[in-house]
Amino acid sequence: MKTAALPLAPAAATSPLVYIKLVFVTLFWGGTFIAGRIVAHALPVMTAAALRFAVASALLLLVAWQREGGLPRLSRQQVLATAVLGLTGIFLYNLCFFGALGRMPAGRAALFIALNPIVTALAAALLLRERLTAVKWAGIALAFGGAAIVITRGDPVAALRDISQSVGLGELLMVCAISSWAAYTLVGRSALKGLSPIAATTYASLWGLLFLTIGAARDFGTVEWSAIGWQVWTGLCYVGAFGTVLGFVWYYEGVKAIGASRTAVFNNLVPVFGISLAALLLGEQVLASMIAGGVLVAAGVTLTNR
Repeated sequence: MKTAALPLAPAAATSPLVYIKLVFVTLFWGGTFIAGRIVAHALPVMTAAALRFAVASALLLLVAWQREGGLPRLSRQQVLATAVLGLTGIFLYNLCFFGALGRMPAGRAALFIALNPIVTALAAALLLRERLTAVKWAGIALAFGGAAIVITRGDPVAALRDISQSVGLGELLMVCAISSWAAYTLVGRSALKGLSPIAATTYASLWGLLFLTIGAARDFGTVEWSAIGWQVWTGLCYVGAFGTVLGFVWYYEGVKAIGASRTAVFNNLVPVFGISLAALLLGEQVLASMIAGGVLVAAGVTLTNR
């Protein structure tokens, strides 16, 4: 019997544990901005990213072996596709992610990440000719309006007079990170048919680790490893284990149980947790423009995912 012929389970039959896990996923992802900021101030960017994915790749290999009996052989097309995934979603994204967190507050960076689904939808429309409805276009406009409020700290007129007051290298790196993730998402959607999410992510992580290790090789010898405190090692383990592996596994459990669109809505909680944790743990200031802009971005993402 084809699985497509089976009736979908009603929402009421879904275990509450699925929703609890998805909330924790967004908590983990919000926490990566705090851990990432601590790590970014202690290690070179490339080294920090390489260590993150050394942890993540080892754990993903264990998950792949436990759940799927190991990794499948790849075709030539899949080798190229996973290499591109590693280059975009692992190498470039983490280079920009850690670079940005070394230059801007963690809470502010978390709000930028809320634009991920918007930029991905826009890129799919422009590059893959995917049709966007009027509602989705309205959601995109609303989200970008909210982002403008966040980026300009609530004063877009002043930003027009002097853009350097609002947009620095950190903000530009976050835009590059979002763009890298959009590329990762689109490549994964179109080029990885026949691979499970766990297999695709594990191969991408291994490729990304290879690229990052090559890039970080010259920095390894210059790092004073004995001077690195427990907070940095804890942060690296956190972003590798919780922010990458456990978050990924639980997120795709949610996609399987309640569908991709309903699961994606939970991403709106990531900046909420990111801002809250940054205020509690790092003492960062929460601006009114961050809250107002964040609400608009969340509303825009929700409309786009309808």
